[in-house]
Amino acid sequence: MTKGNVNVVLAHGAWADGSSWNEVITPLQRQGISVIAAPLPLTSLSDDVAALDRAIARTQGPVVLTAHAYAGAVISAAKSAQIEALAYIAALMPDEGETVADVFYREAPHADAPQLVPDADGFIWMPDSGFKSAFAQHATAQRLALLAATQRPINVACIHEKAPKPLWRSRPSWFLIAEEDRMINPKTEHFMAERMAAKVRSEIVDHTPLVTAPRKVVDTILDAVRSVRG
Repeated sequence: MTKGNVNVVLAHGAWADGSSWNEVITPLQRQGISVIAAPLPLTSLSDDVAALDRAIARTQGPVVLTAHAYAGAVISAAKSAQIEALAYIAALMPDEGETVADVFYREAPHADAPQLVPDADGFIWMPDSGFKSAFAQHATAQRLALLAATQRPINVACIHEKAPKPLWRSRPSWFLIAEEDRMINPKTEHFMAERMAAKVRSEIVDHTPLVTAPRKVVDTILDAVRSVRG
């Protein structure tokens, strides 16, 4: 592997797709970094890990995996030997034997957090009002409308499957803590960051800073990229 050729592979969270990373992708590309936004089916943790591994297989050279929200569990379970660093953006990282639900519900929800109930097929949709109240409360009205229109639901199987031994136990990790997160309690983010001994950035941002504060996300990812380049 050539250390100068670092790839960033981005994993989207629930109620989003790869386009949620648009404001992050271009600044990274301007730095000469190869970037892929992996498409995750959000049907089970295992399915999502398999999809992520397929995306990584498209790259050559070392990889910095970056995740938002639920996808923290996905990148933590990836298997590729190319992975050299992990960057978590307001993410969830269950330890071995834990589920996403275990960490998501560890603390009391925010008063403005939406009520999330699966449909008849086991998929959880975000109510349109939830994007404004908690998912990205700092976003513009136009962007909120786009988020609601392009959302992808997450299956309950994703949050109840037990996690394998996490990659963050053997790879250096970075964590952007969103202090105004209304989806994941910031106390939970601090707990997970401390447990994994991550290099932390604590920012006054909402749950989806890749949309509302992309520069802070880019800076976090670049820290990880620089560590890989040495």
